[in-house]
Amino acid sequence: MDDGEACARKLKSKFTKPNSTLLFKMADVVDEVIMDSDENEEILPKTTEELAEAKKETGNRLYKIKNYRSALQYYNEAIELCPEQASYYGNLTACLMMLARYDEALKNARKSVQLDPNFIKGYVRIAKCGIALGDLVTANAAIEKIRELQPNDETVIASEIKSMEKLKQFENEYIKAYDKGDFRKVVYCMDRCLDEAPTCNRYKLIKAECLAFLGRFAEAQEIANSILRMNKGDAEAIYVRGICLYYEDNIDAALQHFQQVLRFAPDHAKAMISYKKAKALRVKKEEGNDAYKNCRFQEAVRLYTEALEIDPLNKKTNAKLYFNRATALTRLAKTTEAISDCTAALKLDEGYLKALLRRAKCYTDVGEYEDAVRDYEKAYKLDKSKENKCLLENAKVALKRSKRKDYYKILGVTRGAGDDEIKRAYKKRALIHHPDRHANASEEERKEQEKKFKELGEAYGVLSDPKKKARYDNGQDLDGFEGAASDIDPSQVFQTFFNGHGGGQEFSFGGYPGTFSFQFG
Repeated sequence: MDDGEACARKLKSKFTKPNSTLLFKMADVVDEVIMDSDENEEILPKTTEELAEAKKETGNRLYKIKNYRSALQYYNEAIELCPEQASYYGNLTACLMMLARYDEALKNARKSVQLDPNFIKGYVRIAKCGIALGDLVTANAAIEKIRELQPNDETVIASEIKSMEKLKQFENEYIKAYDKGDFRKVVYCMDRCLDEAPTCNRYKLIKAECLAFLGRFAEAQEIANSILRMNKGDAEAIYVRGICLYYEDNIDAALQHFQQVLRFAPDHAKAMISYKKAKALRVKKEEGNDAYKNCRFQEAVRLYTEALEIDPLNKKTNAKLYFNRATALTRLAKTTEAISDCTAALKLDEGYLKALLRRAKCYTDVGEYEDAVRDYEKAYKLDKSKENKCLLENAKVALKRSKRKDYYKILGVTRGAGDDEIKRAYKKRALIHHPDRHANASEEERKEQEKKFKELGEAYGVLSDPKKKARYDNGQDLDGFEGAASDIDPSQVFQTFFNGHGGGQEFSFGGYPGTFSFQFG
């Protein structure tokens, strides 16, 4: 049993008429209010005021042991008996405050000072409730009234004055921070305000809105939902939920929330602004997509650019817009610009898989193979699909291939060149770069020509051998392979090539290892 029941039973045991309804009703709340030496004598409170006082005293005992809900019942019963007693409303207010029911507490505190305009405790509790609710106007008015009643003693409101100063300080700081877009500072200021006013929904929702601006959507949603559980029609909480949806790129659901806010509060400026932005973003994005689907790529780029200007804070939607614009740019052969847009998208959403894959493909197209491999590795970590694994492996092969000499480029032929074309290309360039032909050139020039001549020998040695060519084309290592490129003697290749071709005019070069003569065919 609770303490209230114990009190009641103790009192009932003193009565000699246990079947009397009135006796039990009184005994329920009277705890040793009237002491009697004769156990057989009937003891009852004589007046309504005494019964009310007994109920109050029982409530006080329950309050002291922190049984606030039970105490609340007795305080209410005391008020029913004596509704004009200011102190009863004061006790009820104190109990409601301990239960964090500040709205009800404030109402009862105001009733207490209405009944007794000089009831100092009533004004103190009004100030406390005002602070807890973030109602600084109410709190300040109560503090001023106390100063009027007790001009030389502020000790009873010292803590309230300190709390008020703190709230005013952080409210001023939050306004400045909000105007500057410093939302982290706003969250900090609201936390400090909530230290003093823990039940203030206004502070909670300002914090929630800025958490949404910072991308901390789960925290913002939790605050908004907790308030909506108490009041489904709280326009500010619905607005916060709409903001979360909007910044998570759930534009359609966000529009519905903003419309709901405007039904509840037609003059809600932020909801109206957000509604217009969301609608404009949806329209522009759809127009851009339509232009792209119909191969109007330049128009698509323009429309996506216009969409990106609507709301710089909407990171997820803007990431998709950058990606869409990058896709359109690749169709216009503007690969470098497409890479920049993919990078912008990934800055806004680092886990954006499509942007990673698009940028990797662009890097491959411009020969930036190391960057391509890095992006494909990140993409594979995000999604270990067979397709992404294949893309990564191909990128690694391309990187490896890029680090080798491009023998086709050295010979000046395409990768599809046949044997005859390769021979003709080698013959032409070998004659141009043979070192003996540049014997009178500067030392620097002679070294450059020797290098080119050596590379020509390597290129021809590989591309003229079907097995070596196949390994080279597949990106496989030639090192360790019999007759590897590094083992090729360019002068021997030159001599073998030209000695194997009869007819034509004979020429002789000397001074280079393996001096020999050859003929133009």
